[in-house]
Amino acid sequence: ITRYIVKSKGKQMRPMFVFLTAKMLGGVTETTYRGASLVELLHTATLVHDDVVDDSNERRGFFSTYALWKTKASVLIGDYLLAKGLLLTLENKDYQLLHILSEAVKKISEGELLQLEKARNLNIEEDVYYEIIRNKTASLLASACAAGAWATCQNEEFTNRMRRFGELT
Repeated sequence: ITRYIVKSKGKQMRPMFVFLTAKMLGGVTETTYRGASLVELLHTATLVHDDVVDDSNERRGFFSTYALWKTKASVLIGDYLLAKGLLLTLENKDYQLLHILSEAVKKISEGELLQLEKARNLNIEEDVYYEIIRNKTASLLASACAAGAWATCQNEEFTNRMRRFGELT
């Protein structure tokens, strides 16, 4: 299943933002590569889980893992990708990267749950709609930028500025 996922990979924009912010603040380090890998693993895991939640048979012009392997395998492979990312950071003692990306996963989950709650209401409030988007999409891009900043300069102020940049991008 992982080979299938890798073959149908997307544009990998979020890892590119990790490298972009790292280069802006000094340069790419080994931690930057791990941060970019973690971002992509987490993003892919959330997409696999999202396809299950949405009953989606297609992802990026290909059959989704859900369409081919159904719910159990898709949930488990999403969990596996999540665990691989978490272990990558723990094995390298990248605790701040783990914290940055864990916040994103939390927000993504909150956004998905809010969307599920509000999906029955066809007249959704604009502020709720933007909250869903901010949580489901902007939070991961914000975390990618924060991870790139932290990987290079390990400065909390710059990391927060880059997080904000990513959220507004």
